[in-house]
Amino acid sequence: MRLKGKVAIITGGASGIGRSTAELLADEGARVVVADVDDVQGQAVVDALRRREVEAEFVHTDVRRTADAERLVARTVERFGRVDVLVNNAGVNILGDVVEATEDQYDLMMDTNVRGTFLCTKHAVPVMRRQGGGTIVNVASVAAVVGAHRNVVYDASKGAVLNMTRALAVDHAADGIRVNCICPGLVDTPMTQRWLAGQAHPDEIRRYGLLQRPARPEEIAQGILFLASDMSSYMTGGYLAVDGGFLAV
Repeated sequence: MRLKGKVAIITGGASGIGRSTAELLADEGARVVVADVDDVQGQAVVDALRRREVEAEFVHTDVRRTADAERLVARTVERFGRVDVLVNNAGVNILGDVVEATEDQYDLMMDTNVRGTFLCTKHAVPVMRRQGGGTIVNVASVAAVVGAHRNVVYDASKGAVLNMTRALAVDHAADGIRVNCICPGLVDTPMTQRWLAGQAHPDEIRRYGLLQRPARPEEIAQGILFLASDMSSYMTGGYLAVDGGFLAV
């Protein structure tokens, strides 16, 4: 087991990539804290893990709010005594070009995708520093590297997450904290289905990339496990594209 005895926080853990990540890290021996605004689905994930005799906890968390991020980390330490892995996965996407996008949509995406990553990391780092290290995995997107049609705010937010990853790695290498970023391509999740519903040619988009299909959430979770574990022990400040070959063409 690659994470035996470790404690992992997964934000946005109620569904999609977050849920698959919580399940996989638990399979690898981690004690898991699922953070989400969806109390029903988040608790359902934890209940399913507990039925498998996994030590797990759900903490209602709006990552945009300082008090929620602080409480998430404090509750994790109270329950499990430490934080070894933080997966900043919570995110939202709303289609629109710079004219179509509203200021409220801008605020929601930037606050969730960027501020949320900042706040959860801000409160986890002191714990990791005191215990001698840890790993942080930020979930960005191929949209952090290339632009996409009618996706201006989301692209900007994920670009910020990628560069925040680099800055965090520089600041905290001496603390024994590795920080990396995963950049998924199209993934078959509820958020992606909502995004595709707003596209003019969704079937064409589903066939993008060299592998001509969306990823399954568990395929992205495998990449997160790699970055969270000692399998990536010589990697920090980098990003891993799990994108079906999209960035290769």
